[in-house]
Amino acid sequence: MTELFYTWQGEDLVLNLLVTAGAKMNQIGKVKGTQLKIAIATQPEKGKATAFLIGYLAELFKVPKQSVELISGEFIPSKKIKIHQPKHIPSFIQKPI
Repeated sequence: MTELFYTWQGEDLVLNLLVTAGAKMNQIGKVKGTQLKIAIATQPEKGKATAFLIGYLAELFKVPKQSVELISGEFIPSKKIKIHQPKHIPSFIQKPI
């Protein structure tokens, strides 16, 4: 069985991300190993990119920003993020059975 870049913990979704800040546009990329690549158009300065990423994921999963929790990786490209009870599931993620 191949490892996924996400896991479900009950109704919460945990994502393993590889974030590239300073991109030309915001974009969901391909899976690399056990991480999903995401490009964001904000510079990596003093946590601004992480804050922007949280807002971007909140929009993508249709939840308030408070429902997007950074578990690890505040100042590094590899991040683990928990989405509490996502209201929308993008096509690149399968819902739990």
